[in-house]
Amino acid sequence: MTGKTRHTSSDQVSRRELRTVVASSVIGTTVEWYDFFLYGTAAGIIFNAQYFPSEDPLVGTLLSFATFALGFVARPVGGLIFGHIGDRVGRKRTLVATMLIMGVATCAIGLVPNYASIGIAAPIILVILRLAQGIAIGGEWGGAVLMTVEYAPRGKRGFYGSFPQIGLALGLTLGTGVFAGLGAAMSNEAFLSWGWRIAFGLSALLVFVGMFIRLRVIETPAFRNMEEQKAKASVPLVELAKDRLSRRHVLLGMGSRLTEGVAFNAWAVFSISYGTGTIGMPRQPLLLGVMAAAMVMLVFIPLFGRMSDRFDRRRVFALGAVITGIASFPALALMDTGQPWIVGVGIVVVLGICYPMMYGPQAAFYSELFPTSVRCTGISFVYQFSGVFASGLTPLILSSLVGLSGSGYGLVLGYMLVMTVVSAVCTMAIRRSSLYTQDVDSREPADTAQAASA
Repeated sequence: MTGKTRHTSSDQVSRRELRTVVASSVIGTTVEWYDFFLYGTAAGIIFNAQYFPSEDPLVGTLLSFATFALGFVARPVGGLIFGHIGDRVGRKRTLVATMLIMGVATCAIGLVPNYASIGIAAPIILVILRLAQGIAIGGEWGGAVLMTVEYAPRGKRGFYGSFPQIGLALGLTLGTGVFAGLGAAMSNEAFLSWGWRIAFGLSALLVFVGMFIRLRVIETPAFRNMEEQKAKASVPLVELAKDRLSRRHVLLGMGSRLTEGVAFNAWAVFSISYGTGTIGMPRQPLLLGVMAAAMVMLVFIPLFGRMSDRFDRRRVFALGAVITGIASFPALALMDTGQPWIVGVGIVVVLGICYPMMYGPQAAFYSELFPTSVRCTGISFVYQFSGVFASGLTPLILSSLVGLSGSGYGLVLGYMLVMTVVSAVCTMAIRRSSLYTQDVDSREPADTAQAASA
């Protein structure tokens, strides 16, 4: 295949190209999520004491989780910036830029002196770097999932779209695994003092590997096809706002994601703080439980992604929201026992098995909500703006609810139930006939696809 013909949208995508695209998306999202969730893990066990000291441990934890939430506030900004670039310039260029920003910010976090050393400057610098992380991950997700979805063979978008989602599980496994390993290899005093910084420094190596692979990827066939037809939107966000169907999909898509965001951050982030602070469990079993759940997730994310290719993607996603919400009830009860292996089982079932029913199909599902010309902006808007409430504020909200209920979890369960109902209703309110199921296919001209989906 010559250099000229490789860029013709009607050509078949070679297996080698597809493998490179998948590897680029998986490794890239792994690096991004490793960096992002290192902060989430450290927020509950490191930053609350070193950067937000307080006589009341709950106050320190709340302040620490507030900076965790700031990263999610910055994500919509990154989503809009890089979503625009992705629709106007290309999906690939957004991925190179976001990885560099994330890598630099994460390495810098590992070098910031604590509050005892430089005073108020310490939390201020930490907040700035957290905002940079948020902007980077905000631009990363949309570009990464579109690289695989728009390259995917016909009938396999859910399966291939699940591969960048695997990056979340790998990043979480690496993040919690590195923390658990460092904690086991040194004394608790050494780990809390300086050992945790090693985990942030390792990001530089991961970024180098990710950049090497990402620079070898060419633009998606769907985007090249759009360029050939000169069908780009001048300002994707404006075009998104003008179209009635797109506005409806934005709102319903944001509502559908509530349970997914709440569930992940409840079990991957809040559970560690709740277990150590409220129940009094040691840190290591909780980290190992989350890491085990992430490893199980590696199997179930592509499984449910493939399942969504065989069945109605909306129904798989909605069923996942309901099952995850219901499973949280016994899982929280098990966690309250304080028995490490029982707690670990609960985390693995909810986070490792139930949660992927939503996360596996999500990339293809959201990609089909919008036409090619505004797709990167659209899915970034849905995912990142809903993430402020559904993900970023979850640890803070749940910690506050625990405080209000006198260290109980009754209010937490009520909150999760409400999110489950909203997500299921919004998901099923999206009409299957309104999805751009053929427009996503990179091998079909955009004008034909638009007519087929009308």
